[in-house]
Amino acid sequence: MDTQDGAALDFAGVRAEFDLPTQFPAAALAEAELAVVERDRLVGDREDATDLPLVTIDPPGSKDLDQALYVEARENGFRLHYAIADLGTFVEPGGRLDAEVQKRGQTIYLPDGNVPLHPPVLSEGAASLLPGQVRPSALWTIDLDKEGEPTQIHVRRALVRSIAQFDYDGVQATIDAGTPHPSIAALPALGRLRREHAVRRGAVELQLPEQDVGTDGNGGWTLTLRPRNAVDAWNAEMSLLTGMSAAKLMIDAGVGVLRTLPEPDEGAIEWLRRSARSLGISWPRTDSVAVMLSSLDPRSPESLALYVDATRLLRGAGYTAFDGPLPELTTHAGLGAAYAHVTAPLRRLVDRFGAEICLAVCAGKDVPDWVRAALPELPALMGASDALASKVDKACLDQAEAWVLAGRVGQEFDAVVLRAEANSAEVFITDPPVIAKCAGESLPEGGRIRVRLLDADTVKRKVSFEKVEMQ
Repeated sequence: MDTQDGAALDFAGVRAEFDLPTQFPAAALAEAELAVVERDRLVGDREDATDLPLVTIDPPGSKDLDQALYVEARENGFRLHYAIADLGTFVEPGGRLDAEVQKRGQTIYLPDGNVPLHPPVLSEGAASLLPGQVRPSALWTIDLDKEGEPTQIHVRRALVRSIAQFDYDGVQATIDAGTPHPSIAALPALGRLRREHAVRRGAVELQLPEQDVGTDGNGGWTLTLRPRNAVDAWNAEMSLLTGMSAAKLMIDAGVGVLRTLPEPDEGAIEWLRRSARSLGISWPRTDSVAVMLSSLDPRSPESLALYVDATRLLRGAGYTAFDGPLPELTTHAGLGAAYAHVTAPLRRLVDRFGAEICLAVCAGKDVPDWVRAALPELPALMGASDALASKVDKACLDQAEAWVLAGRVGQEFDAVVLRAEANSAEVFITDPPVIAKCAGESLPEGGRIRVRLLDADTVKRKVSFEKVEMQ
């Protein structure tokens, strides 16, 4: 895609529209820099676990590395060592940096750079689990039996050192070749078991295509589909396992903050069954939503349409904090289990507080007063930052779609109907990968149609199509 008027295209308009911060307040930045200088004092005396051969798996070029793992196959099952960046070491409760981090809520990612939750001196430096560097961590050890069920959970503060930084495609290639790194040689076996557990629990996984905005090298942008390989899924299961373990510790202790989602009502399930029938998808009454979705071919247009329809089952997610009696809702229906965010503290505010709760519980200590005092505010803070991140993501994607399609008005494309309405539909175009509105009558969900680009407004960030009537 060419630039307009010779000028590079960026997402400054999105940043301005949502009033995203461009820098950290001087006092907050000074606190972060001082914490780096005083790192050894702040780290204190903790377990030395630098002999564990931990590795990280992240997108290429990532610098804010939250997690490092080592999966052991043992005679009686597995042991997962999962090190999480320890932001509690560097952020002073009630300080200026803490106040700024609570204001931000989470890292906001844009195609031309992120708006970090923490200053890069921490998130990409002293707190990040970069390879070859000794770092403070919240180190989880989770023992599992041969069926992949947890039998023992423990977390403590420790010093760790990642020995290698990998990306998903690279790890997948070594596994496919039969030459995985020893630290993750057991990941496929445990990952598959945990995926089977997820389906049995009723976890709802929607394998919708992920649009990725990337630079074209000439000041413009491209749209591609981000493939999700098996390593993605297995690695995600390790994070989910840790989050579910954290939720168990919190529930048993009677204090915590959970990620929750109510169960969909029977009306929503029946509506999805009708949608499946209209798409020609078999769904035996004895199969759960999770079993049915796991059986679909994600490449099928009918599957794509049903995945979109199934997003209605995942509405209403939030955060539930408690200190004392358990709340009425403690589970996440989309995961089929109780779950807490603890594995991404560099990028998400709530994880630092969740980690402190679990560390205290496992150490047999009282949860710090500053954590308990913050609990009532966390759901609203995280809800607001989640909403903002979602809006920014959509605005960036809409902008990129308009840029990529600018100059192609009048051209025709192949499309799949994802969700039909009275006189329009949401359609998915594969080349370039775009999801947009399309005008037209009698557009069948899951059907393949031909569409014509009517408009690509780069100012309003809108594209529109119409169905091409076949002669």
